[in-house]
Amino acid sequence: MRQPNRRIAVAVLGAVALCAGSALAAPPLPDDMSLGDPKAKVKLVEYASLSCTHCAVFNNEVFPAFKKKYIDTGKVHYTLREILTPPAQVAAAGYLTARCAGKDNYFTVVDAVFRGHDEMVRTGDARAVLVAAAQAGGLSEARFEACLSDDAALQALNARVSRNAKQGEIAGTPTFVFNGVKVKEGEMTAAELDAAVAAASKR
Repeated sequence: MRQPNRRIAVAVLGAVALCAGSALAAPPLPDDMSLGDPKAKVKLVEYASLSCTHCAVFNNEVFPAFKKKYIDTGKVHYTLREILTPPAQVAAAGYLTARCAGKDNYFTVVDAVFRGHDEMVRTGDARAVLVAAAQAGGLSEARFEACLSDDAALQALNARVSRNAKQGEIAGTPTFVFNGVKVKEGEMTAAELDAAVAAASKR
């Protein structure tokens, strides 16, 4: 696969013991990227990688309806926490670009990368998809290249990923945590999400 930037060097995290259904302290973090009303009763944290096929399927096929039903209506506050899975350079480049685009455009870039996942797999050209995602987020190609060459931003990303994996006890992506309770590792269906929101609302 054509890599986005050869200078990106990231450490792929090893598996961390996962306790399905365990209670986790998931307080808001200053560098969280979130959608919805922070005062919503239900807090959903998704741990995801931009190079993860299952994460892309969830984003493309399930998340839009969930967002419309729960996040846009103020019922659920959603947070995405960054994880890197192979090819880690691609996931890192996507997250560096999304962060570079700023909070208002972060999720626009993330969505564009996920929607280009099949193209990346089919063509092997990750860079083309990432450049298009950057442009969707308002970045020029030159600015995109500069974002990927920002060593401080890369160090900050690696620190976030390490913290997210450790604190969230993450062994695979996507992983979903509702109100501090790990509900599932792997894609969730609309019905599973409905059930999880209902259960979290009662806690």
